Amino acid sequence: MLPGRIHDLTAARRHRIINTCRRLGIPALADLAYLRAGGTLATGRRRRPGKELGARQKSLNKAHARLRYPVERGIARLKTWRIFRRARCSPAWLTSVSKAVLTLGSYR
Repeated sequence: MLPGRIHDLTAARRHRIINTCRRLGIPALADLAYLRAGGTLATGRRRRPGKELGARQKSLNKAHARLRYPVERGIARLKTWRIFRRARCSPAWLTSVSKAVLTLGSYR
């Protein structure tokens, strides 16, 4: 576990997520915080200062966001459940709980 103030990219590097994805050839979608992280991470395009994105780049960003949306929504949903805010237990157990919560949430 790392403190909450640790940047996402730093945490991914410390836990060797980027290297593992690269080694195993697993493609992953990431937000702009992972720009230039390397490996098999796909990120959107960032607008350069003083310039606008082209139509193609905007279209690619929109498609990228559309693919990432279900995961982002799932994480937001999990954050609303009190059990995850106060949990002081094994991450393995929380994985099982999160699967159950997302399953129950889809039946609402």
